[in-house]
Amino acid sequence: MPIDLSADLTVAALVSQLGDRAADFAVEVVDECASTNAALMEAPLARDGAPGAVLVARCQTAGKGRRGHRWMAWPDSSLTFSLRWHFRRHGPAPAGLSLVVGVAVASALEKVGVTGLFLKWPNDVLVQGAKLAGILVELRPERQAGTVAVIGIGLNLAIPPGASIPGQPAVTGLADLMAVVPPPGLLLGEILRTLADMLDLYDQAGFAAFRGAWLQRHAHQGATVTISGDGIQQVGICEGVDEDGALLLRDPRGLHRVLSGDVSLRRAPP
Repeated sequence: MPIDLSADLTVAALVSQLGDRAADFAVEVVDECASTNAALMEAPLARDGAPGAVLVARCQTAGKGRRGHRWMAWPDSSLTFSLRWHFRRHGPAPAGLSLVVGVAVASALEKVGVTGLFLKWPNDVLVQGAKLAGILVELRPERQAGTVAVIGIGLNLAIPPGASIPGQPAVTGLADLMAVVPPPGLLLGEILRTLADMLDLYDQAGFAAFRGAWLQRHAHQGATVTISGDGIQQVGICEGVDEDGALLLRDPRGLHRVLSGDVSLRRAPP
């Protein structure tokens, strides 16, 4: 069933939900946007003030996914937003950022009562093998501003009848998992607060501080998977991730590290 995003998704409501972390975010809510990631990638970067800029779209018409795919968001059925975060460190961001965001989204959803969450390397949140949320991380080059990342998140609140896409992985929404879906503003506030806490730690310690939490939710641990893209096609057993977020894949030739890049991971057929 559609979710009413109009009353709950407002700047005032989000500031209230963010509590003592409200000062860390400059929040904007719009009725419609082609892509929140694209908008934040192009918008001027504030040189002072809050480290995070949040753009929330009640309707996103051309959301971006990994590998040039489009993020499917149905009107009044999805929570779509992007966070532009300014890290204190200079130089390239530590690896594994999309995995840290996955841990944060899963942790926030668990706090509001969602169970059975798993993480698919490098950027999906799953329940029973179906996609509940997707993450797209893009780095914005800034010569004198340290590392700036734009983190796009799409969370399915409800899946309209007949919305499945032939040939695409199964999808699910919170309405399939919970008797009562929490208000979108509460969900977003919880996700942003959790993200802020984890991104602060990530800025200091990198992905290694989150590796254990990610592995606890690893959807394909010990499973045979297929990695394709970047000119490769590999089948092997998934053995987790390294301390920099690289996937560890074992095949008859040994153990290999796979970096996210333009690759896709799928469970291999039995």
